[in-house]
Amino acid sequence: MNSDNSATILIIDDEPEIREIVHIFLKNEGYRVLEAEDGERGLALLQTETVDLVILDVMMPRLGGIQACLRIRENGNLPIIMLSAKNEDMDKILGLTSGADDYVAKPFNPLELVARVKSQLRRMKMTEAPPPQEKPQDEMAIGELTINILRHQVMLQGKEVALTPLEFDILELLATHRGQVFSVDKIYETVWKDPAMQSDKTVMVHIRNLRDKLKDNPREPKYIKTVWGVGYKID
Repeated sequence: MNSDNSATILIIDDEPEIREIVHIFLKNEGYRVLEAEDGERGLALLQTETVDLVILDVMMPRLGGIQACLRIRENGNLPIIMLSAKNEDMDKILGLTSGADDYVAKPFNPLELVARVKSQLRRMKMTEAPPPQEKPQDEMAIGELTINILRHQVMLQGKEVALTPLEFDILELLATHRGQVFSVDKIYETVWKDPAMQSDKTVMVHIRNLRDKLKDNPREPKYIKTVWGVGYKID
């Protein structure tokens, strides 16, 4: 990944006015900015350009944001921030379930979007930092689950589990503080490194995705347990 001030941001949105205003604010921060008017054009640009983060609208002609997000996720963990004119919970859940890292509802404050971009780039940069020499304590086992912190690798019954960076960070947080209950807001502030603002759905969807990948039945959880009215923990 490029350093923050040289990162390339791809805006995929069918509204020229939205692309223009976001382009201006990002360019003022020193970012290189690319634009695409629909999902198909955006995917084509990703084949020819080195992109560090995608801002992706949900409702677009030809290829919508949800489908484009799923396609992008097939090829890696590129940070994705989804935009939507609808501030409905279901839209947010669909966006996050399809693999988006964050969600911003239109109309939005461009400065808030820039702050979200910076947060995602910081998080990704920390994830990609070269690890120090590995030590035995950097790997932990919880039942049939093995977590290697430095390699960002999770094994379940001897088979590797493909997690997004955010899913891994949530799992690492809970696993390295076994028995401690983390509220939704605390998980968001720790993992996303941003103040918790309407973070409940975002965290809950990522927890649900994580449980699905770990085959962890929430009614009889082996790993991630819900402490009702408080938060989540791993014993």
